Amino acid sequence: MPVDWRARSVATSSTVTKQGFLALAPQYTTTSELLSAAARRRGMEVEVLGGAGTARPGAHYYGGPGFAARVADDLGVALLEPSDDWLTALPYEYTGRHIAMSTLSQARRLSRSAFVKPPREKSFPAAVYPTGAHLPPGPDAPVLISDVVTWAAEFRLYVLDGEVRTGSQYTTFGRLDAEPLEGHRHEAAVRAFAADLFSACGDGLPSAVVVDVGLLSTPEPGAEWAVVEANMAWFSNCYAADPDRALDVVLHSAGPRTALADRDRRFCRPTEDAAPAG
Repeated sequence: MPVDWRARSVATSSTVTKQGFLALAPQYTTTSELLSAAARRRGMEVEVLGGAGTARPGAHYYGGPGFAARVADDLGVALLEPSDDWLTALPYEYTGRHIAMSTLSQARRLSRSAFVKPPREKSFPAAVYPTGAHLPPGPDAPVLISDVVTWAAEFRLYVLDGEVRTGSQYTTFGRLDAEPLEGHRHEAAVRAFAADLFSACGDGLPSAVVVDVGLLSTPEPGAEWAVVEANMAWFSNCYAADPDRALDVVLHSAGPRTALADRDRRFCRPTEDAAPAG
């Protein structure tokens, strides 16, 4: 971690540009560093927060959901995230596997191998569990239960208004292998699959979101490409994606509530001072 990151992340200007300012959670990540540099290049102020948010207009946020819960009201940001059940509602042609929404207590009764993950926060590791008895202890909570598949390659896509702005391969056969989508040998296939997906099912996603898609290693006929999952752009690793284009999506995914579009209200994460969305 660069020792002067916090100091370098605070712009010298005290005025908020017309784009607003980027507020960062205090935990350093390589993505926050890349987004900070991209924001400064376009003249935005960047502020690493302490224990609370900054009560002034124009904030955008990048960081974890735990810290966001403490500062979102002060910042006045609307945090967009996909619904928990979006993946389960997709047609099989886009998933290549059966996926169900369930609870951790029900998942513990599984007698078969399954991929189990929390739909949002990483409260326990998303992984293939031999049986439900192998799931870690913890309170009951919603989970997604999926058939076990093998991904030959996985890609992260930054999506704004149904358009892929940038992306990155992030794994091959489960191993970290970051490579830009732009110029990748699978770029055309990824973009074609994404265009079809968002044309058919894009209304079920917020206007700014991250969607992971992958190449199945043993696909069924007509299901070579499939959706891995969808996540909030304001808490996603950009890997080898273009940080300037990724920033466009991040800014829209966690920007001023006063600019929240009507179509996105149902995707807005509730805050301490707000009633639950939807």
